[in-house]
Amino acid sequence: MANATAVLFSAGLDSAVLVADEATGTAVSPLYISVGLAWEDAELAVASRFLQRLATSHPIRPLTALRFPMTDVYPPTHWAIRGTPPAYDTPDEDVYLTGRNVVLLAKAGTWCAQHGIGRVVLGPLAGNPFPDATPAFFAKMSDALATGLAHALEISTPYRELCKEDVIARGAALGVPFELTLSCMNPVPARGGATEVPYLHCGACSKCRERLDAFRGAGMADPAPYAQ
Repeated sequence: MANATAVLFSAGLDSAVLVADEATGTAVSPLYISVGLAWEDAELAVASRFLQRLATSHPIRPLTALRFPMTDVYPPTHWAIRGTPPAYDTPDEDVYLTGRNVVLLAKAGTWCAQHGIGRVVLGPLAGNPFPDATPAFFAKMSDALATGLAHALEISTPYRELCKEDVIARGAALGVPFELTLSCMNPVPARGGATEVPYLHCGACSKCRERLDAFRGAGMADPAPYAQ
């Protein structure tokens, strides 16, 4: 496993393309880190379906699900804990989860050190407004983890200069099954076996709007199912 790359994977559009992209050059160990957010069960269910499909043609290792609870930090009234996401037209700045990448990378970095992996990859895009998604943050976090763990660790963000439309085009070229991805903060359980995935996009949250806008910008229809 020492030659594998760890990819922070949420079943969302960007991380799904990133897993497929990385798997063209090396074995990939996808990591899902639960912190207690309302939509995590849905993401995990969709993630399993996606990886099962992709592993038939790519060197994808089984999903590793880790836990790093933040429900004692975020208050129970927080929208991400209650499961009441901001409205459709809410800007990115209003959906910031404090310390998100700090938490994910601390857990992922420690796991990588335990498993002899020297590279962890995640997928922030161009225009990401958050303080823990800057090149300076990732460089310093890499140094801190390498020092604290006595383990050389590269944090790589290969999509940092891309927009979501670019990622969709890249995923299409790689044959990524977009219908098996989930970019939604209020997923709706699928009923009656009408869809291949166990959850539908709600179609009403800002993540759904961002996803739909990106597919339109890429000149493609989103094949994922929506509740509305």
